[in-house]
Amino acid sequence: MAIWNLGSINADMVYAMPHLPAAGETLAARSLDRFLGGKGANMSVAATRAGSEVHHIGAVGPDGAWAVERLTGYGVGTEHVARVAAPTGHAIIAVEPGGENQIILFPGANRALTRVHLDQALDLAAAGDILVLQNETSMQAEAAKLGRQKGLCVCYAAAPFDADAVQAVLPYLDFLILNEIEAQQLEQATGKTPGDLGIKDVIITLGAKGARHIGGEAGSVLEVQALPVTPVDTTGAGDTFTGYVLSGLDRGLAMSEAMSQANRAAALMVTRRGTADVIPDLQEVQAANF
Repeated sequence: MAIWNLGSINADMVYAMPHLPAAGETLAARSLDRFLGGKGANMSVAATRAGSEVHHIGAVGPDGAWAVERLTGYGVGTEHVARVAAPTGHAIIAVEPGGENQIILFPGANRALTRVHLDQALDLAAAGDILVLQNETSMQAEAAKLGRQKGLCVCYAAAPFDADAVQAVLPYLDFLILNEIEAQQLEQATGKTPGDLGIKDVIITLGAKGARHIGGEAGSVLEVQALPVTPVDTTGAGDTFTGYVLSGLDRGLAMSEAMSQANRAAALMVTRRGTADVIPDLQEVQAANF
């Protein structure tokens, strides 16, 4: 089994700030770091470090060779990362001492993917493999439809949230992951609760309160409580959780086991500064004491 990730690849410019800037405020940063990021890259690294075979479908610009090299170095399959004329995507991330952040995102090459790129990659996918998408690339609806036709387990991580983008892929989804605010926004847009969308599995991440799984077929609800940690940077924690959940399912874990392991990975992640480069591996997650 394998995980195919149609996902963004970004340069994350992380600025440590005394506090998050207010409108019109000029504020000096205490430090600057550049990390590999993008929700897609983060999920690919997380799922790979959790023990799965992951193939990333994405794009970088002429300035993005370093990002591909880093993904490859982490064990992610990069044979389907296209080189395009648009600049590589990047994010400007402000982080305050308590770990909360503000993010400005420039999509760049992530929006330059074409149907040709998608078909070349998914021609190699096998029925039963997992396909995960996020709202930071082009070709989302096309990928979801093609994934359903090929018998893949189609998962959508609904961020950055856009109600129209989510509704475009809803008919093809087996799995939906979103946070509490996104769940409320989707309910307002559709008039349906997450459990009434006709999707087999829905996970709502609840931040410091943990996460909730809703079984759309059985109507079951599973709650996972957050672990007690002191966060220093919440950037990438949700992506780490998603990558670990999908890897757990890919490796045959029950949903409760996959969520518990993902919860530990996300808890460890928020104690670190950075994004894809600092995502913990499975051995670290299993050895962590909470």
